[in-house]
Amino acid sequence: MRGARSFAIAALASLSLTFMPPVLTEAVAETSAQLLDFADLDGWDADDHAAALSVFRNTCGDLDETDWQGLCAIAATAPDARTFFELFFRPVLIGGDQTALFTGYFEPELDGSRTRTSRFRYPVYRVPPELGEGQQWLSRAEIETTGVLEGRGLEIAWVDDAVELFFLQIQGSGRIRLTDGSVIRVGYGGRNGHAYRSVGQEMVRRGIYAPHQVSAQVIASWVRRNPMAGRQLLHHNPSYIFFREVDIADPETGPLGAMNRSITPLRTIAVDPTYTPLGAPVWIEKAGDAPMHRLMIAQDTGGAIRGAQRADIFFGFGDAAGEAAGTVRDPGRMVVLLPIERAHQAVPDA
Repeated sequence: MRGARSFAIAALASLSLTFMPPVLTEAVAETSAQLLDFADLDGWDADDHAAALSVFRNTCGDLDETDWQGLCAIAATAPDARTFFELFFRPVLIGGDQTALFTGYFEPELDGSRTRTSRFRYPVYRVPPELGEGQQWLSRAEIETTGVLEGRGLEIAWVDDAVELFFLQIQGSGRIRLTDGSVIRVGYGGRNGHAYRSVGQEMVRRGIYAPHQVSAQVIASWVRRNPMAGRQLLHHNPSYIFFREVDIADPETGPLGAMNRSITPLRTIAVDPTYTPLGAPVWIEKAGDAPMHRLMIAQDTGGAIRGAQRADIFFGFGDAAGEAAGTVRDPGRMVVLLPIERAHQAVPDA
């Protein structure tokens, strides 16, 4: 304990020399925020804080703001993870007047080929050169029915299942196992500029299923049983994701997240960066059939992740991770751990 106390004193001294006033986003400034104590976080004492600190270190070096840079330097030598978080952060409940929504995502693995065959006939496309950043381009239906991208050398690979390709786009990254046994990994390359629309919610609206029945597995099964209507259902989501080939040497590491670093199963979440800073620790309290109370790190984003109380939990790669992620649609709350001055700026009356 004496070593941790000495570390804390030295760390606070070094942080005071580098601190600059943080700047809050306009959205956070206009959203309800409540400063909490660590004692208010259900299950905080029982979590593996060292595991969370290890994941925090993976991306904190990429944070530009001076206060985050100072904390990252301290994190590199922190002797006790829990002490580090409790000493230098404060829990802030942003948008707590609404119940959080937690979903899950994973890195799928598809079967594919570098060339088109009778089996592998669904292309995984790179970004077309005429598509500018932020530009709204053709919709999913237009891309898939007009042949606008065909024969232009934009194919990274071809896969054998249109439904799995659709969910690869939802996940934003994945692995493609080629016929020779080798694996290529693809990551997010760009989008067509259309907003994401949930096909699950559309199935509920049409009366096909009740809300509690909808999951990724249920959607995939229905589309395969109803190929014509299924294709039309997938076209309900006009958003279309393009990919890039990603070179990750270690096959055991996770895909690249929004911070261009590998993400970690059950410690990484995708968030709305309008409200939650990328790289920030986030305490989640997820209810449902498999409750989850643990410290996560915000290292990714997603087209469907919008709002202060919205998070997507990364479950890993492969079929088992996909089954686990596909059943998650649970309420709860998420609490962002912010550097002390930044936390008090978010809640000036605390």
